[in-house]
Amino acid sequence: MKYRYIFFLTILMISINLSSCRKDLNQNPIDEFTTQNFWSSPQNVLIALAGVYRGNIQMAASPNTGAEYSPTDWWSYYGLLFLEFASDNDYDRRGDGSPIVSLTNGTLTPTNSIISAYWSLSYARIARCNYFLENVAKANLSAALTNRYIAEVRFIRACQYFYLSQYFGAVPLVTTTLTEQQANNVTKASLANIYTYTENEFTAAAAGLPRYSALTAAEMGRASAQVALAFLGRVYLAEQKWSTAATTYNQIITYGDNSIDPNFTSLFDGSNESSKEIIFATQYLVNTAPNAMLQHIYPAALGGYMISDPLGSLAESFEFNDGTPFSFADPRYNPANIGQNRDPRLNYTILSNGQTFKNITYDSNPMDAASADQLTLTKQATRTGFAPMKFNSQVFSGNNLANSGITLPIIRYSEVLLSYLEAELESGAPINQALLDATINQVRGRASVNMPKITETNPTLLRVILRRERRNELALEGTRLWDLLRWGVAGTVLQGQFYGAPYPGATNLRKNPSGAVDPDGRWYVTTKAFRVGQDEHWPIPQSEQNINPNLR
Repeated sequence: MKYRYIFFLTILMISINLSSCRKDLNQNPIDEFTTQNFWSSPQNVLIALAGVYRGNIQMAASPNTGAEYSPTDWWSYYGLLFLEFASDNDYDRRGDGSPIVSLTNGTLTPTNSIISAYWSLSYARIARCNYFLENVAKANLSAALTNRYIAEVRFIRACQYFYLSQYFGAVPLVTTTLTEQQANNVTKASLANIYTYTENEFTAAAAGLPRYSALTAAEMGRASAQVALAFLGRVYLAEQKWSTAATTYNQIITYGDNSIDPNFTSLFDGSNESSKEIIFATQYLVNTAPNAMLQHIYPAALGGYMISDPLGSLAESFEFNDGTPFSFADPRYNPANIGQNRDPRLNYTILSNGQTFKNITYDSNPMDAASADQLTLTKQATRTGFAPMKFNSQVFSGNNLANSGITLPIIRYSEVLLSYLEAELESGAPINQALLDATINQVRGRASVNMPKITETNPTLLRVILRRERRNELALEGTRLWDLLRWGVAGTVLQGQFYGAPYPGATNLRKNPSGAVDPDGRWYVTTKAFRVGQDEHWPIPQSEQNINPNLR
């Protein structure tokens, strides 16, 4: 049974639905939560811990809907998966005016609603963490239990600073409850200081958390030493501390608690949520604390809103099944069945025209006006011709797409293996076949994928292969923009015209801005213009700058 208290105890009540830094950081706080004797009850402490885990993730507006219309957390389905819209992997059906698309298309401003949401939710959760840490000792719990709770909360707080540092850069570093006046006058800590802080916090959390193998079935969803180490590894990758990152990831591998699951699709459809590959995931529960992810991404013919529309550049990233890169000129390419002769993860990740999904044949052909999923600019359907297959569960048996209990993986073991190889590669360590077989080839070699082994050891050539592998393996899971930013390639990748699915022979293809039809028969989708030197970090929301000039 999942550790469901994280999401459905409605009395968690640090309900901080606040919009400003002043209110988010000023949590003297939490009148709904505090009483003189609250902390005397071990069960109340557990409720408080649940509030920290849950953060701001959307509670059901009614017992059977978990719809989000903006991010409610870095780990909610909207906040995690839809961040892909800002990358070269995915597109928001609502168009170029979408605030997430605007993050990287050259139109980002401090008034963007998405950056305001991420900022506010981060500091709201930080306030919960600070309040918990300042009060948990009052509970007179055992030292072992107190130390575990503290490690869990320090991990969650450090995660907020990890995300803030990666997307905003220098931000206020707040580790105690503030008065309103203090909150209105906080200053930004340097990015270097935020990195040092998160390094120390994740290290301490890993030392205080149980290993993954020690978590009981009832504790699914709670943090383990492995997830703290995985986030610590992410920090080191961002800092390009390659050798330290390699050591950190290798510690997870050496524990031996996690493994690559043979069944790729089961990791995302709700059928295999206890897999040892899923190190940490956001938990949801049907009828009590559901998500509406399927409502947002199901095909239109089955009642979905089709918000998430994979781009052609992602489909074209997947290799042929002999390991050679994709090319439209290759005779193995079949525009009527783009998954033919390709890496199986293409069909596991992207739903394309003519592919079977549940009880329908997905029909996005722009020439087929009778199809609800027709690629047009008018229907509430795809804008690229593609739909997601990953997370779009075919085993979902409910009749309410807004009432899904499918969990969202935050850290998978495949990321750990690929990150370990990247750290070793970039550190200048010698690359040999044994290392490749222990990392990238485990990921490619899972039974349901079975792609050929990588044998390339030349660092320059291997880097290209590894980055493509990481993109394909983790596609649509919310990490692509971060990878592009930390690699320093966003300014190159997020430039120019982006296309959708190919429909050779279609006479109503959308033309690009120059009025040309794509020679490969692809539908024109959008143009990105990432501003180098400006868009690498998001601006602090204008509403926060207005309150506190120190944040300008």
